[in-house]
Amino acid sequence: MTSLNKIALITGAGSGIGKASAIALSNAGYSTVLAGRRLEALQETARAINRRQDTLVVPTDVTKPESVNALFQQVQEKFGRLDVLFNNAGANAAGILFEDLSFDRWTSVVDVNLTGMFLCAQGAFRLMKDQDPRGGRIINNGSISSHVPRPDSAPYSSTKHAVTGLTKCIALDGRKYDIACGQIDIGNALTEFSARLAKGVKQANGEIVPEAMMDVEQVADSVVHMANLPLGANIQFMSIMATKMPSFVGRG
Repeated sequence: MTSLNKIALITGAGSGIGKASAIALSNAGYSTVLAGRRLEALQETARAINRRQDTLVVPTDVTKPESVNALFQQVQEKFGRLDVLFNNAGANAAGILFEDLSFDRWTSVVDVNLTGMFLCAQGAFRLMKDQDPRGGRIINNGSISSHVPRPDSAPYSSTKHAVTGLTKCIALDGRKYDIACGQIDIGNALTEFSARLAKGVKQANGEIVPEAMMDVEQVADSVVHMANLPLGANIQFMSIMATKMPSFVGRG
């Protein structure tokens, strides 16, 4: 199934899940908008996309309202509409004992994972409700950590739990505007940032255990599947994880 003349915006598009999803959405026929903090990384993603003429690169700090507003203004000016937002940008503060977590580190994760996701979703929502034809789809990147935490992960797990509430609110408030919102919860997709898990990560009992990983392309394919649904249907929550991942099913 192709999606010619549809526009998809991917945040955190310079690496990992965002990069893989941007390439997969382009291959599925979407024109793509690549947003993220690092221009060089976004340009690298753009070079990996076959349909470069249909790609817009916009360096963006999702924690800054003015930066997010400028992003959506450029989307509207170039394409005139937005069909899909993959709200993917995220940050972590892994491995910090709860009692040693600084306020600044806590805030830095909240600013990206929750406030940044809100700002981007709101920008997409405003554009989608007023465009013709009306509506669109927002896909929020949750996490297996939106269900169950890892040890020493208070900022990340707390924000990902909050993303679930945000997803439900957008799904409810978007109905009257034909805006669908769903969440993809990912566990152990192999990227440059998650590769450490395969070497060993702390479990609930304190042991360090190497974890099974899955190809990030499987996540990208799932994002495309969610994006390609007609607006009359919605995958509210999808969990995709490495089959032998030890720290979700059986955690505790």
